[in-house]
Amino acid sequence: MKDIVLFVVLLLVVSDLKAQHQELQDKPDLWRGKQHYTDDSNTMLYAFKKGSIHGHARYFFMATDNAPGLTDYYANAAGGGIKYETAKYKGFQFGVSGFFVFNIGSSNLALIDENSRQPNRYEVGLFDISDPANKYDIDRLEEFYIKYSYRNSHIVFGKQLINTPFINLQDGRMRPTEVGGLWAEYNELKNLKIEGGYLYEISPRSTVKWYDVAQSIGVFQAGVNPDGSKSGYAGNLQSGGIGILGIDYVYANRLKLKVHNLYVDNIMNTALLQAEYRVPIASNTNISTAVQYIRQDAVNDGGNPDISKAYFTPGATSHSFGARLLLEKKDWQLSFNYNRITADARYLMPREWGRDPFFTFLPRERNEGFGDVHAYMAKALYKIRNTGLKTQLAAGYYYLPDVTNYRLNKYGMPSYYQINAELKYAFKGLLAGWETQLLYLYKVNASNEQLKDKYIINKVDMGLWNLVVNFHF
Repeated sequence: MKDIVLFVVLLLVVSDLKAQHQELQDKPDLWRGKQHYTDDSNTMLYAFKKGSIHGHARYFFMATDNAPGLTDYYANAAGGGIKYETAKYKGFQFGVSGFFVFNIGSSNLALIDENSRQPNRYEVGLFDISDPANKYDIDRLEEFYIKYSYRNSHIVFGKQLINTPFINLQDGRMRPTEVGGLWAEYNELKNLKIEGGYLYEISPRSTVKWYDVAQSIGVFQAGVNPDGSKSGYAGNLQSGGIGILGIDYVYANRLKLKVHNLYVDNIMNTALLQAEYRVPIASNTNISTAVQYIRQDAVNDGGNPDISKAYFTPGATSHSFGARLLLEKKDWQLSFNYNRITADARYLMPREWGRDPFFTFLPRERNEGFGDVHAYMAKALYKIRNTGLKTQLAAGYYYLPDVTNYRLNKYGMPSYYQINAELKYAFKGLLAGWETQLLYLYKVNASNEQLKDKYIINKVDMGLWNLVVNFHF
């Protein structure tokens, strides 16, 4: 219904382009717009003629090297997309974008490993996780919005991209997570940004469909309930949508404060407080410290009055504490990070919506779905000046509850060590617009448990290769 409303609005906006019946003897003129031109900036035709077009082509190779005796996988994905946005007309703009993906050579991603009885985890996310066998019809209407800007602020209605601590692009596959709703950003006061809005639909990364908020939870793997039974919330939740409010404030270019709250009707409320303080200690050298606190509370029955089908346990509250020490000097950064999720309850945030906001986050693994967590991570970043090359090395230790402690371990993930090595290069000159990324990671079992194969495959004692090539124009 909301898409229809947007389409009707678009028709009204361009109503001065008279529609007519196409006679058989006439030449096709469905795209006759290029025959008309105007220099009058006060017309809608001028806004559409002066709009901007952006393109994106992407290639992604991914391969998982699992422990001996378990299935390995690989995938090659290629795709492209176009975005069009009009120039401003009395402060208004219209935008639309779409993207397509092709599987250009992969192992059988629908294959279940014989020993563990587990499916593919990583490579299938390059395509459509709801249909692993689909190799061709993988396309999605992504953005479709009307935007109004005033000075430095704006408000957007429709399908769009947002980046917040809890709902974000998480674009470590072919395409990011998209949302539908009303979103506003206020930037009229110095050093203060206020953003927020109401979301009614989400298209998670690795999917081609749009879901209402409740149905979007459970599209990915759902894990187990706190009693160890299979989670039953997928397709069984009720929610009126998501409300988000975020405030970011910078004081004297040293102190940064972040306050964000995410309210999911009938399911949960999540609040984040974060503070960062930066101090110059020498020429081109700074040191900063940051702390973070996240609290979650169940709302009503957690999504369903039947506790076996609820997403958040009624009456439950979870807490997360984080800290970071960061040293910056010209072309390099070095950080030490810690995060603690208490044993009160699991930290829960739908993986369909975004990546973890923790300081200890490393790409390709998450600590969502767990409680009683101690996470430690060190990361070094170095930019080779005037070359466009960036290198990064990170290592972390993540202590998790036993895999059979279902109350605090939703996905049966053992404690682990993780090492990430990454290279990024942005081309210049003749190849400007091209960029490439190579990421390799290895995860090692750090638990003392005798693990079954289903707790090892795609989780620990495994390596993962990622090669990404982008062209933006």
